[in-house]
Amino acid sequence: MEWLTVVAIVIGVVLAIFLKGAFDEKSKKKRLKWLIHDRYGKTPDRDYGDEELSSIPGYFSAHQKKGQIDDITWNDLGMDQLYFRMNHTYSSAGQEYLYYMLRTPEMREREMETEMLFSTEKELLSSTENEMLSSKGNGTGSSGKTGGRISMEEKIAYFSENEKEREELQYAFMQLGRSGKYSVYDYLEYLDKLGESSSLTAIVIDLLFIPAILTMIASPPFGMLFLFTLISINIYSYMKKKQEIEPYLTSFAYVRRILDFSKQLVSMDIPVLKEEWKRLKELEGRFGKFRYSAMLGMRGSSMAGDPLSILLDYVNMLLHLDIICFNSMLREVKKHMTDIDRMITITGRAECYIAISSYRASLHQGWCVPCFETNGRMGACGHLELKGLYHPLLEDAVKNDICVEQGVLLTGSNASGKSTFLKAVAVNALLAQTINTCAADFYQGDRYQIMTSMALRDDLEGGESYYIVEIKSLKRILDVARQHEEDPGTNPVLCFVDEVLRGTNTVERIAASTKILQSLHRPGVLCFAATHDIELTELLAECYDNYHFEEEIEEGDILFNYVLRTGKAVSRNAIRLLGIIGYEEAIIEEAEGLASHFLNTGSWT
Repeated sequence: MEWLTVVAIVIGVVLAIFLKGAFDEKSKKKRLKWLIHDRYGKTPDRDYGDEELSSIPGYFSAHQKKGQIDDITWNDLGMDQLYFRMNHTYSSAGQEYLYYMLRTPEMREREMETEMLFSTEKELLSSTENEMLSSKGNGTGSSGKTGGRISMEEKIAYFSENEKEREELQYAFMQLGRSGKYSVYDYLEYLDKLGESSSLTAIVIDLLFIPAILTMIASPPFGMLFLFTLISINIYSYMKKKQEIEPYLTSFAYVRRILDFSKQLVSMDIPVLKEEWKRLKELEGRFGKFRYSAMLGMRGSSMAGDPLSILLDYVNMLLHLDIICFNSMLREVKKHMTDIDRMITITGRAECYIAISSYRASLHQGWCVPCFETNGRMGACGHLELKGLYHPLLEDAVKNDICVEQGVLLTGSNASGKSTFLKAVAVNALLAQTINTCAADFYQGDRYQIMTSMALRDDLEGGESYYIVEIKSLKRILDVARQHEEDPGTNPVLCFVDEVLRGTNTVERIAASTKILQSLHRPGVLCFAATHDIELTELLAECYDNYHFEEEIEEGDILFNYVLRTGKAVSRNAIRLLGIIGYEEAIIEEAEGLASHFLNTGSWT
């Protein structure tokens, strides 16, 4: 009876542990799903470590292409902060693709969605032909479908309207998780650079165990010596090889996670992602050999104390099975590197649809879907119209309207809102071409190559002054503008320049600024420029529309309403600010006198 009591206690303890584990798992799942539900439509609140920050551009670095946002423009517009503001993703694939998406404006309709699904030129051509045939039969309706394919906007809208499916998919992405301090593409690069090794030696030695065992029957002493020699060679070579491959097992583990995750995704019923799931299933099916090798070669370690794992460790020492499987997995990964990239692209973009949906819900001042008028092919400077425009990083921002068909010259006092307005227009143009969302009531324009020269600084490491940095920055815009003139088939240029040539003296600044801005007034280029040099409003009156911001002084304080007005600025506040801060009255009066004299006579003396 005593042994029955002991058995009952053991069974009871095991059952209690099992039930507690199941309860804890259920509670964890419930808590995570609550977090997913609670965070939707809110500003993300999470910290990024230095290692994670360095891994986020991984996908972008691996997919460089023409027309992407360069570092100067990205930094000028403070796009890191905007990325953090909209990063509602839970996986490395999602957050890396979102970064890539924001730095890769679409230059033609449905460009990125097509590239997402088809990795080779042959596949892309076949898809294009099928879409053209389909569109001839079906046409394009108001639903936004083209050739029967579901549009990006429909996918975003689906996740905005279908909470249950959205949260189930988000939970799946949360299970995939982030890859830690390294990008997914760091892992793939490590594997791609690793030289392949032949498993022939290990297989031959394994086969020698058969004659060694047979020899023991005929001549035990010689057979034992033969067997001991084989075991010693295998254990020594195993320990050496195992050390070499250990760092790469993490890479294989993440590839395996992606495969398992892809298999999970295709079982989910998401109507708007049927084409993606079909493609994902096809790609995942190409990894049967990798899965088989991973099943044999990536079992748990004996460090976990699992008896089966301990036994397998000894078997691997003797037969090198995991090393043979490692070589097989490496060959398969190298063979299917493009397929892995497509799977990451499809899953990452799918999560971005949800992130965009959540970001839209967090824009309490409103948002709109952009209208594109000529699909990136225009002959003149083009037409850009925004209504209810605001900067998405500002709380309670003042909205403004603007409609232009040629360049814009913006004047106004210090801190009146010129730079913020330029950034608001540039950011919204970028968001229009990347996430199909604008922080505005209405947006209509072309598909542009977007470039800026705004928040520059001295290059101390390169030993270059502010002026040198600035003229190089402007030169890169002029070069792209000339390329469009030489090839009108390319997308038009939308550029933004804040305080042209502020790093030099007044006379040369005005002369050079006039000619540079005139050079940017050409077919296929739309330039927004801000300046304190009021002379430019007259010199460029024929090719730039004048707009300005102004201020009011009340009770010894200067107030800005940030409302955009037509025409050039007529007020100045630099000298008035001296008085508000407390400078001597004599300094202020004499400065005002000098300024008035110059404005009336054009001379300082």
